[in-house]
This record gives sequence, C-alpha cells and structure tokens, in this order.
Amino acid sequence: MIDHYYSIAIPSEGEYKEKGSKFLAYLYPFDHESELEFHINALKSLHPKARHYCFAYKIGVQSEIYRINDDGEPSGTAGKPIMGQLNSHNLTNILCIVIRYFGGTKLGVPGLIKAYKDATSDAIEKAAVVEKFIVEEFLFKVDFEYHGIIMNELKHLDIEVIEQSFSNKANLKVKIRKSQSEQKIKQLKATLLGWDIDEIKDETKIDFLEIERAYV
Repeated sequence: MIDHYYSIAIPSEGEYKEKGSKFLAYLYPFDHESELEFHINALKSLHPKARHYCFAYKIGVQSEIYRINDDGEPSGTAGKPIMGQLNSHNLTNILCIVIRYFGGTKLGVPGLIKAYKDATSDAIEKAAVVEKFIVEEFLFKVDFEYHGIIMNELKHLDIEVIEQSFSNKANLKVKIRKSQSEQKIKQLKATLLGWDIDEIKDETKIDFLEIERAYV
C-alpha cells in the first residue's frame, strides 16, 4: 500500500534571468484545485506588470490530478518543463507558478524551456522537502474510568490524538498512518483484553471502548 509521498513544508521561491527577461518561480504546498485561483490572483496583485503566469500542479500519491498551463507562451515551453521538474524530484501535492517579466529579447523555444525549468529547479532546491503520510481518522469513545489507560496505550502505539471532547464518555479523535491502522487497532484491542493479537478479529468488541471510523 502506497501511503506516503514527498511534498514541501512551506512555500519557496526561485528565479532565473536571461537576456533581460526575469522568471520568478513560486512553489506552494497544494492539496486542492480550488486553491489555484487564490495563488494566481495573489501573484497578479504582487506582479501586475508580468507578462505570463505559467504553472503546473500535481495532487495525489500517484499524481492522479495534474494540470499544466503555458499562459500564452509557445505550447510546451512553460507548463511542461515546470511539471518535468516536479516529476524529476518526485514531488506531489504541489503547485509551481512561474511568472515572466519580458526583457525585450525573444529567447526562442529552447531558451524558454531552459528558463522555466531552471526557475522551477531553483525554487525546489531552496524548498524544505518533507515526507508526508496518508492517514485514517478514528473516533474512540471511552468510559471515563479507562481514559488514562487508553491514553497511555495510544502513546505507546504512537497513535496521535488530534481532538478530545467529553460528554457521557471521553471522545478521542485519532489519526493513524493508513498502512498501519489495522495492525495498530488490533494491537490496542489485544493489549486491553490481554489476548494474543492473532485472536483479535475486526468484529472483536471491548465493553469500555467503541471505535468508529471518522469520515472527513
């Protein structure tokens, strides 16, 4: 199961200059296509005199969602080399926008490809590349007297509690790396019941603990 990928922690910038033209690359963590318009508009406000706002983005562990745009540059000279750099560095859930200030001298197709490629590469080299994981979220409903015991076991199993609330029970929302979630929940049940993990089934119940998948 592929449940991890590489992206960037925070936005990054790069640049490339050639014959008076300036190419500024802006790299963003990018999880939803709806974010594109915000970033484009922000750069248009920041650089209103730029001639082109070319971009490429990828979303998904296997880059299921992707798009390139040349924004008026000759076909294949901007979006494609930007995407090529994202691919060669094995990055996803990422957006790169490269804006161009025209310097008065045409660069030709090879020159444009090199410019968009090198601007993007510079932004990537300056970026903080991080490994990220696909997680699943679960809701644990715990009888109060077992709250401390459950919290200790979650810490031991490296299961992160992301929310807590209290009503007639202690409600814990947790997240677990997808490839490990089934095994970790089985181990938790086995420890609490004093059973061997091989005895635990998906339907095994615990009187003082309810486990539900949290849909987000």
